[in-house]
Amino acid sequence: MSVILSASVLRVRDGLPLSASTDYEQSTGVQECRKYFKMLSRKLAQLPDRCTLKTGHYNINFISSLGVSYMMLCTENYPNVLAFSFLEELQKEFITTYNMMKTNTAVRPYCFIEFDNFIQRTKQRYNNPRSLSTKINLSDMQMEIKLRPPYQIPMCELGSANGVTSAFSVDYKGAGKISSAHQRLEPATLSGIVAFILSLLCAALNLIRGFHAIESLLQSDGEDFNYIVAFFLGTAACLYQCYLLVYYTGWRNVKSFLTLGLICLCNMYLYELRNLWQLFFHVTVGAFVTLQIWLRQAQGKAPDYDV
Repeated sequence: MSVILSASVLRVRDGLPLSASTDYEQSTGVQECRKYFKMLSRKLAQLPDRCTLKTGHYNINFISSLGVSYMMLCTENYPNVLAFSFLEELQKEFITTYNMMKTNTAVRPYCFIEFDNFIQRTKQRYNNPRSLSTKINLSDMQMEIKLRPPYQIPMCELGSANGVTSAFSVDYKGAGKISSAHQRLEPATLSGIVAFILSLLCAALNLIRGFHAIESLLQSDGEDFNYIVAFFLGTAACLYQCYLLVYYTGWRNVKSFLTLGLICLCNMYLYELRNLWQLFFHVTVGAFVTLQIWLRQAQGKAPDYDV
């Protein structure tokens, strides 16, 4: 029997599932194919906009456009032209219903789960040829597939569904542990924004005092050159805290505490040039930014993230 088994809508840049059909068949073969869904979702940005993956008795087809990918699983004998016509219908409806701003700023998986209703209705139509034949014209799609056939993803390049990595698979060990090059942080909070601004202010104050110290050194030989070093080190530490607050890096929390330590040491050395309130302000801001860095952790995948 040739049928569409499931379908999903995913964001291309990170594979975030936006919507999906909820009636997965529970057979062993289909469950194995879901592993390929996950492997493909991680590499959508590196694949052509129309692809097919043959997995034994099942095929996975998908198309991508405007940063969104539409993926479906069907039996191996399901007509190719119907499969991509089905995906085209999903694409047209999704683009009509949701704007790019919503899809680009989505954070939680399946935030457009209401689109599942349209997926279900369309899937039922395409699984019932009698109701389908009078509603769509397949000639244009058939000609397009003939002129520009979908890219066939070789299984040898994709890797094994049992965990063998390849050019199209990435090892995710635990929820949220993603390659640091593509890791995303949680959305910035108001306190995080305030911390960022205060850290920039401290950096600017240190920089200004550093230039004044240079002027004093040029005008008088009595000025301590180490004060200049302390001011500029403080500037660099504050700017690096801003960087850690915005971007993900390895050992991020450890780096933030070491940076706070550097800020404290610089202010301890500058205690003769600053009053207690100034010292308290710089150290408190450094501690506040460190707290915000610790609170704004990397986004882990939710338990229902995988397609």
